[in-house]
Amino acid sequence: MPLLEAEELRKAYQGRTVVNGVSLTVEHREIVGLLGRNGAGKTTSFRMTIGMIEPDDGRVYFDGEEVSTLPMYRRARLGMGYLSQEPSAFMRMTCEQNLLAILETVPGLSRRDRKKRARDLLAQFSLTHKAKDRAITCSGGERRKLEIARSLVTEPKLILLDEPFSGVDPIAVEDLQEEIRRLTDRGIAILITDHNVQQTLRVCDRAYIIDSGKVLQQGTPHQLINNDLVRRVYLGSLFRGDEFAPEAETPKRSTYANGHRPSEVVRSATVSIDDEDRL
Repeated sequence: MPLLEAEELRKAYQGRTVVNGVSLTVEHREIVGLLGRNGAGKTTSFRMTIGMIEPDDGRVYFDGEEVSTLPMYRRARLGMGYLSQEPSAFMRMTCEQNLLAILETVPGLSRRDRKKRARDLLAQFSLTHKAKDRAITCSGGERRKLEIARSLVTEPKLILLDEPFSGVDPIAVEDLQEEIRRLTDRGIAILITDHNVQQTLRVCDRAYIIDSGKVLQQGTPHQLINNDLVRRVYLGSLFRGDEFAPEAETPKRSTYANGHRPSEVVRSATVSIDDEDRL
């Protein structure tokens, strides 16, 4: 049974259908991308999945339970985390205080326990040196890592990442991708949407391409970039994906070689995208 399943989601605004029958799944410990052009219905599909928007029709299941009408905070209690595109860290608090503030909401933890968990999370995301610095002093990549660390406080089973690479410099993106991959080592699944198709495909096991409110195609990065329809409608003629290895050349999910995920095979891919082609 998938950890997350969206089934035939539909949404219309003022008589205009924006999403028309989108279905998707996310398995345990899997990283799945949700991609599409502006206005394709990608963002609305994502927001219906997390509970920001209620679908006109269709259902959302999480860990075997229907959550279609549950608000975000109820889904969060079930283990569905969310990282927004907008900055969510408290900028005038230190990085350590940011984590302690969220840890205050976790029942049964002593002050010492909270301090230890905060230190552990900072260490896991290589932010120990920023512990006493205000979040406003963090770079884009450091801030994103802090926000992901905050989202782990409640020990979610799934995290939905909305534009995680936005505002992050190219050098820090690779480090952030590695942190996202490591989340699966903690048993966490990921649904990610981002306008940067190159960086998103590099980190994903599978992805869905949304177009005109429907799923145009879904598959591994290798399958998608070699699909003529996807290239014609979404990727554009200038997209170079020759270094994306076919799944036959990557280890299966249950037997990751040396701890490396299938998505790591594509990290060094060189991609060139004409914005006009993509958008």
